Amino acid sequence: TRAARRAGKPVVVATQMLESMITAPVPTRAEVSDVATAVYEGADAVMLSAESASGQFPLEAVATMSRIAEEVERDDIYWSIITAQRNEPEATGSDAIAAAAHQITDTLGLKTLCAWTYSGATAFRLARERSNATVVALTPRRDTARRLALVWGVHPVVTKDASDIDDMASRAAKFAVREGFAVKGDRIIIVAGMPFGTPGATNMVRIAFVTDEHVAKA
Repeated sequence: TRAARRAGKPVVVATQMLESMITAPVPTRAEVSDVATAVYEGADAVMLSAESASGQFPLEAVATMSRIAEEVERDDIYWSIITAQRNEPEATGSDAIAAAAHQITDTLGLKTLCAWTYSGATAFRLARERSNATVVALTPRRDTARRLALVWGVHPVVTKDASDIDDMASRAAKFAVREGFAVKGDRIIIVAGMPFGTPGATNMVRIAFVTDEHVAKA
């Protein structure tokens, strides 16, 4: 899990993590511990198999796994572990931008980071930082959005690519409001690459204010 995070690759911990819930409405203590450990280690996702596919208590299994993850993420120790595993950025422009965006988010206490991404690479880099902010990944590619749906802290949105810098900021703010991650008066971070639509061209970060206009358009 840690090696994959260092490489910016998503990790899904799977294979019947709550196996006893195939036939029972509650898990064993060991199974709860397994799910919690996966979350503490910074896995991007935890996955059920037979519990939800053919088990007798699929809703209970999903709800139980969700409650375990939410409880872990409320633990101060969890954030200590996540922060301790944070890596130094590589000597690339994209990594430097991702690290800068994370630092700005922490310094200003912002809760939303919008990333315009074509291939998904920008969102992957931002997710590797494990920021407290939600990464709203705006992409024109549905296949990219589907891949990003499993990535830690990323909320993908399919939309046409930005046409210019003003459009980039305006629509990022609009989608942040529409998806429930920002309200009027909030500041958001926007990360993108110029020229737009070019994979791997992340080279800019911007702070934008959410205005009445963005709320109306949302």
